[in-house]
Amino acid sequence: MTIRYCTRAVALLTATLFSGVAMAAEGEVKIVLPEQPANLDPCRSIRSDIGRIINSNITETLTVIDTEKGTVGPWLAEKWEQVDDLTWRVHLKSGVKFQDGAAFDAEAVVKSINRLMNPGLTCDSRSKFGDVKLTPKAVDAQTVEISSDSPVPIMPTLLGTVQIVSPNMPFDKESNDPVGTGPYVVESKSNEQIVLKRHDAYWGAKPDVTRATYVWRSESAIRAAMVESGEADMTPSIAVQDATNAESDFAYLNSETTRMRIDAQIPPLDDVRIRKALNMAIDWDGMGEALFGKDVLRASQMVVPGVRGHNPDIKPWTYNPEEAMKLVEEAKAAGAPVDKEIVLIGRNGFFPNSAESLEAMRSMWQEIGLNVSIRQLEAADWVRYLDKPFPEGRGPTLFQQQHDNNTGDAGFTAPVMYLSEGQYSTIADPDLDVVLKKAMAATGDEREKLFQEVFAKVHDEIVADVPMYHMIGYVRVGSRLDWKPDLKTNSEIALSEIHFKD
Repeated sequence: MTIRYCTRAVALLTATLFSGVAMAAEGEVKIVLPEQPANLDPCRSIRSDIGRIINSNITETLTVIDTEKGTVGPWLAEKWEQVDDLTWRVHLKSGVKFQDGAAFDAEAVVKSINRLMNPGLTCDSRSKFGDVKLTPKAVDAQTVEISSDSPVPIMPTLLGTVQIVSPNMPFDKESNDPVGTGPYVVESKSNEQIVLKRHDAYWGAKPDVTRATYVWRSESAIRAAMVESGEADMTPSIAVQDATNAESDFAYLNSETTRMRIDAQIPPLDDVRIRKALNMAIDWDGMGEALFGKDVLRASQMVVPGVRGHNPDIKPWTYNPEEAMKLVEEAKAAGAPVDKEIVLIGRNGFFPNSAESLEAMRSMWQEIGLNVSIRQLEAADWVRYLDKPFPEGRGPTLFQQQHDNNTGDAGFTAPVMYLSEGQYSTIADPDLDVVLKKAMAATGDEREKLFQEVFAKVHDEIVADVPMYHMIGYVRVGSRLDWKPDLKTNSEIALSEIHFKD
C-alpha cells in the first residue's frame, strides 16, 4: 500500500501561517487539538474531544485510577467500604467547594450520580456501568451510600469515571457550562477556541499553569508545525509520519482500541458470512504499518493485553481476500442483498490517519464485491450513531469507533458494546447476555474467565465488529514544557501535571 502526502505544500502553508508568531505569556499554555469538542458536558467526558479539556481540570472524580498499577486511590472520596453485595458506603473529603461556591457534600454527590443515571439525558459515562442502575442516598453531610440493582464488585474503580458536578448544573439537559471542583474554570468559549483559567480558590495545590487556550486543527501536519513554530505548546495524536523530531515527539502506549462496529441486524450485515468477509478482506499488516506505525498492535478484541478479561487465545483475523470473496458470493446465492449500499460512518479528525484508513478499507471491501461508501461527520453528528436510539432508517452501516479502557477491567468495555441493552450495542444475543451479566457480578479469576468467554463468542461466533488496532499515540511537546504523555493522554490532559522548564 502506498500513501502519498503533499509534504511540500504542507510546509509552505505552515510557514505562511505561523511565521513571526509570539510565544505564550508566562504561566500560559496553548494546546491544539485534532477536533472541536461537541460540547463540554461532563456526562460525555469519556469522549476524548471533551475529556481532554475538562477531566481533572474542571471536574474531578471520587476515586482516581493508577493506570500503571491498576490500583484505585482516594480523591474527592477519602475512603469507602462495601456494606453488602449491593451497597457501598463512600466517605467524602471535607473542605471542598464547587467553583460556583456550592458545597461539595453528600447531597451534591447524590445529585451527580442521579444526573448520570437519568435516562432522559445522554450520558456516555453511564455506559461504564452497563445496564446496572444506581440508587445513591445521603447518610450524613459527608457520607453517601450507593446501592445497585445487581452486584458491582468494582464500584471504587467505576467511581473513578464519574465526574462530580455542581448541584446547580441542569439536571435534565446537557450543558456547555461545566462546574466542578477542579483547579480550572471556563474563562471563555467560542467556535474558534476555549480558554480555561486557574481557579485560585481550588481546594488542592495550586498548579503552575495559570491559563490554557485550546484550539483545533484537523490536519496532523499543521498541528505539529504549530508546536514547532511556537504557535502552540502541545498537540496530542499526531500522525506517525509527522513524529519526526526525537526531542519533541513522544510515542506512548495508549489504551485506545479501534474498530468498525457492524450494524449486525440490518441486511446484508445480518449475514455472518458478510461479517466474516469484512474482517478477512483487509490487509491488516500493510495498512497498519503504513498508517499507524510499525509498533501498532493488531486487535482481536476490544481490550488491550493486561486488562482483566483479555483473552490471549483469540487470534486476529488474517488477510484472505479470496476466502472473503467466496463468502460474499455464498451469501449472495443465499439471498443476502450484497449490492445494497453499506455506509462507513467516520468522524473528522478522529485519530491520526483515521480518514485514510476508511479509504483503504472501502477499497478492499469493494474488491470483494461489496457496495461501500463513506460519510465523514463532525463529532456532534457522529455521536448520533454512537448511542441508542440509533438514527431510524439509517440502512446498513459500519461505524468507526475508538474505545478507551485505561481502568484495567473488561467490565468497562464488554457490556456497553455487546449486551443486548448496551448503549453502543448492535447485537442481541440472549446467551451472551447471560454470560455478560455473570461476569459483571463476579470477582477474581471467575470474572476474568467469564469475560474471556464473552470475547471469544463475540469474535468467533457472532462476529460483532471489525477489530482494528491497539493504538500507539504520538505527541509533540514544545520546548517550554516539562511534561510527558501517559496512558491517560487520549482521555485527559491534566493541566496541573504540566510544568515549565527553567
